[in-house]
Amino acid sequence: MTRYFLSGLLLLALGATATPAAAQGTVRRHLVYFRDKAGTPFSVAQPQAFLSARAIARRTRQGIAVLPRDLPVTPAYVAQIRAVSGGPQVVYTSRWFNAALVSCDSATLARIAALPSVRRATTLNRTARPVQPDAPVKAPAESAARTLAGRAYYGLAYAQNQQIGVPLMHDAGYRGEGMQIAVFDAGFPGVNQMSAMQPLFREQRLASTRNFVDGGTNVYQRGSHGTNTLSTMAANEPGYFVGSAPKATYHLCITEDEPSEHPVEEANWLAAAEYADSTGVDVISSSLGYTDFDAPSPAYTYADMNGRTAISSRAATIAARVGMLVVNAAGNEGNKPWHYISAPADADSILTVGAVDSLGNHAAFSSYGPTADGRIKPTLSAMGQAAAVLNASGVAYRGNGTSFACPVLAGMAAAFWQANPTLTAQQVIAVLRSTASKATAPDNTLGYGLPNFGRAYNSLHPNSPLDTAAAIPAESLALYPNPRGTGALMLVLPAALRGVPLAVRVLDMRGAVVARQQLPATAAGEVALRLGPLSKGQYLCEVTAGLVRQTVRFQQQ
Repeated sequence: MTRYFLSGLLLLALGATATPAAAQGTVRRHLVYFRDKAGTPFSVAQPQAFLSARAIARRTRQGIAVLPRDLPVTPAYVAQIRAVSGGPQVVYTSRWFNAALVSCDSATLARIAALPSVRRATTLNRTARPVQPDAPVKAPAESAARTLAGRAYYGLAYAQNQQIGVPLMHDAGYRGEGMQIAVFDAGFPGVNQMSAMQPLFREQRLASTRNFVDGGTNVYQRGSHGTNTLSTMAANEPGYFVGSAPKATYHLCITEDEPSEHPVEEANWLAAAEYADSTGVDVISSSLGYTDFDAPSPAYTYADMNGRTAISSRAATIAARVGMLVVNAAGNEGNKPWHYISAPADADSILTVGAVDSLGNHAAFSSYGPTADGRIKPTLSAMGQAAAVLNASGVAYRGNGTSFACPVLAGMAAAFWQANPTLTAQQVIAVLRSTASKATAPDNTLGYGLPNFGRAYNSLHPNSPLDTAAAIPAESLALYPNPRGTGALMLVLPAALRGVPLAVRVLDMRGAVVARQQLPATAAGEVALRLGPLSKGQYLCEVTAGLVRQTVRFQQQ
């Protein structure tokens, strides 16, 4: 099952992936592997014929050669498939796997498999299901505060950014400028409309969109999980919500087909990775994973989580080999029977991300390592419990999942690479890992722990270090949602108000006390206030602990 961890470059036929037979449910998709690349008109000596200048430059900077693996499939072999009777359709081809994803019925597949150029074929889905329209987007009952005292710039996204040193990174001038990030997910509805994403369009930093499920370039549809994950990096509305890489350039790719679960989605992941490679992407952020599938497609077992079995894991490993930084969510199976990471989080040479809460504690749902062959996983961890994201309506709320820890960290890693452009992708992982919170004692719960931009940067620049202390502002009391509706008001406590009993008073604008509450000592960063009904208007929330008193304003709707 795909786990939402919320839980002429590439030869594509993106405009025509559905046939009349497919609409009737009789056509399936198959991965057809060719025997060789004999007779190809392409050459590793002329990569510009199938790779962009940016893709070649990425390899050159990292000393990575263009190999026969990178050559497109032999065009004559594709033509042979198209000539087979029965109307087979080549949806896209894979350079790395020397294969083609073909849409046809079983009789036609048998004829294709008999071609002398074909080595073998694997059926990747058992049914062709129509695209289901998205359900209407429902905003959470309580929307997030537009301004949080002391954290006004990042809004609700402050904690997850602060935890890994993003404010310092941004203050130092690294916000992802010039870096290209591809996001693989289920859909991105609302991205083209919400205010927090408008800088992407205004500044022409949305480089491309590709829909590997339906064909074409419309990605503002299907499930909003991609919108959620993208927001943690790309959103840029100061005072409301700012992501970890708000100035990077993005490529949005739909690879996930929500109505069904079959290995064809892993083939979509492969196609998207090859597309990202060919167009010159630096970082892939993927909050997807695969363990079991709809019958009769066989499920994976933990023994398969060795980085060499699953289609997506093999693809992720090659993506790392060609110089992209692949960042993938570990999975949300930590408190479920599966327990372990899923594919492609098991891939070698990628950055697998686990989840923690705002205090750095392991989130119970975050999947554990090791891989089946004994490698430490996750690689690093970031905030995925009560992480801030935007929904398709542009409303900020808190959600749980390694899905959200992954892009938060991917954005930081991209901007860290921007700050240190001579590093290779593997060196970026190595530096972040060696300066993380558990670098000297990694485990299969948090990996090497929480990375930190300041520590990582200073390890490379000992003669001109950044002042990490100056990047930690004095914390102030904050609360959300603001305006408040009928539910609880969440109080965000600065360090000075944690671990001690608190007295809370709510005052109206005339200074009259309209509500009181006593809160026991807690180490948590947030506590819920139960104030009961209040009339519409402006209020002050006053919190006292001994001689320490802080006040924050909010509005009652």
